[in-house]
Amino acid sequence: MKQTHATLSSKSEVLIEKENKYGAHNYHPLPVVLDKGEGVFVWDVDGKKYYDFLSAYSAVNQGHCHPKIVGAMVKQAQTLTLTSRAFYNDQLGVYEEYVTKYFGFDKVLPMNTGAEAVETALKLCRKWAYEVKGIPENQAEIIVCENNFHGRTTTIISFSNDEAARKSFGPFTSGFIKIPYDNTEALENVLKSNPNIAGFLVEPIQGEAGVYVPSEGYLAKAKALCEAHNVLFIADEVQTGIARTGKLLAVNHENVQADILILGKAISGGVYPVSAVLANNGIMDVIKPGQHGSTFGGNPIAAAVAMAALEVVKDEKLAENAERLGVVLRKGLNEIASRNPLISLVRGKGLLNAIVIDCDEESDLAWEICLKFRDYGLLAKPTHGNKIRLAPPLVITEAQIQDCLAIIEKALNDFK
Repeated sequence: MKQTHATLSSKSEVLIEKENKYGAHNYHPLPVVLDKGEGVFVWDVDGKKYYDFLSAYSAVNQGHCHPKIVGAMVKQAQTLTLTSRAFYNDQLGVYEEYVTKYFGFDKVLPMNTGAEAVETALKLCRKWAYEVKGIPENQAEIIVCENNFHGRTTTIISFSNDEAARKSFGPFTSGFIKIPYDNTEALENVLKSNPNIAGFLVEPIQGEAGVYVPSEGYLAKAKALCEAHNVLFIADEVQTGIARTGKLLAVNHENVQADILILGKAISGGVYPVSAVLANNGIMDVIKPGQHGSTFGGNPIAAAVAMAALEVVKDEKLAENAERLGVVLRKGLNEIASRNPLISLVRGKGLLNAIVIDCDEESDLAWEICLKFRDYGLLAKPTHGNKIRLAPPLVITEAQIQDCLAIIEKALNDFK
């Protein structure tokens, strides 16, 4: 993949070179160096302003540096930052009550990152399988979907299709069965033939795969199949949750209540690492002292920040805004596609959207288009080669959406 620095200032070049020299090369960032964010906008080190159409992979749904969330963090940081879970603190219980009532569960297990939360859910599911369902020890299996993205820990990449994430990192963790996404027949076949299935881990929309939205009714039918076979339905809503898709949770579009809900990213508004695993007592109570934890999980800053971030979602009606403006954005993108054959497909839900560029996945064209977006004042990033994710902060306005559509069309027209 090409790296184009032609439009960068010497200041940006120096900072990029520092990352290249002193940092591990585990990311391939778009060449722009940011130093400020506010609402839907970010600014680079030279003062150029951009629309953010990635939202830190949907972590800043509430907009950059939301004053209520930042204020909660600063206030708590000046009082008490960390106790570990060796002691109680005055924020955690308040947060636990708030977040469980907010999402409709009995209990929460607080963690820090999305991958940690996925690992937590997998452990929780397995322990429930042995101690409640009665699966023989070490024989529990969890169904996952092809082309999934749940993180990059050793266990998670064990059931990934992404060879870049897997190559030279084995041996891998066993106990997972992969089936095609958006295929309830495949799910039912495994559930009927294997009595040792403990859970089904699924993204309501596959974000990293290119915002692949499943068929209507898929999630509801999958949940019903899990219930029929006494299998836990585990929803990874790290990217799709917290109002991104036009509902508080993406599973809410089909009135599905997950048995285990995984949250991260925007649960803190991008201000602080916070993740959470929610479940009811019959599942969560299998975890006993010493069996799982994190020094930073449930720390006072995280608790204060998450409550403020979730209050913003409700107070500012961000789910409703995402639902309404997602329709506007997709309509505009489809109109552009009708005039420009470079867009072969538009897909998405709420303000989690993608355009598929008419080229193969090995082409640099989507990357070059994102560089042109950058030049015209909009930041987005390709995923899986020829798909460009378009996911602005949920505080964006309709006028700003129209402005961004004009930028997108202008950039695409340069490639005609």
